[in-house]
Amino acid sequence: MSLASVAAEQSAALAAATTAARTAATAAASAKSTTGSATSGTSAAQSGQAALTALSGNFSNFLGMLMTQMKNQDPSSPMDTNQFTQELVQFSGVEQQINTNSSLTQLIQLTQSGQVMQGTAMTGKPVTVTATQIPLQNGTGKVSFTDPTAGPVAIVIDNANGQVLRSASVNATAGQNTWTWDGTDNSGNTVPDGAYGISVVGANTDGSTTPLTFSVTGTATGVQNTSSGLQLGLGALTVPFTAVQSVGS
Repeated sequence: MSLASVAAEQSAALAAATTAARTAATAAASAKSTTGSATSGTSAAQSGQAALTALSGNFSNFLGMLMTQMKNQDPSSPMDTNQFTQELVQFSGVEQQINTNSSLTQLIQLTQSGQVMQGTAMTGKPVTVTATQIPLQNGTGKVSFTDPTAGPVAIVIDNANGQVLRSASVNATAGQNTWTWDGTDNSGNTVPDGAYGISVVGANTDGSTTPLTFSVTGTATGVQNTSSGLQLGLGALTVPFTAVQSVGS
């Protein structure tokens, strides 16, 4: 492989590593302390690291071939000054880019660490999140929903097998509404704390029904930095930081 070919590969690898690393840094920096878009930040960071590894390998090959070319050049016909200068410029550019990408990787790691610390500050506080499940903690669960018009609303809670545990009918007002589950099933039996499926459906004047937008509230119990990004625990319910809507005091 010629030095020119290696230089061409260097340019391609350089572009890939730069794009991946900057995408990762942007995703991590823009992740909400209460989002993260942490998922995309972690994935982009992994892609950036892979590209940086490949770039470092090509850089070593490039340097080795340049030194070999210098050692074995014909004394009677030395390397063209302009060509040599151009290769040194390429050498310097690749070295600077590797340093830049390494700094971006460190920035991502620091940003994610900061998000974990911010997330830890939520522990013990009421947090409202978007989820398809409701956390039952200490025998209580809370759901908030928005109904465009006043009327009856059906709330159904089921277990992991899809079996209905509790169904309730609420006379909702137009706008924001809140319903608190007391942790009992339709027979009045207390169910254990955990994460349960929930659906909220409003009745229309024509007899049809419409699923309503809702959120659930629980007490934050922990933060985890997983391969899928930062996750917030509300008892047995785990949600990404992108699901967080508000944090109480």
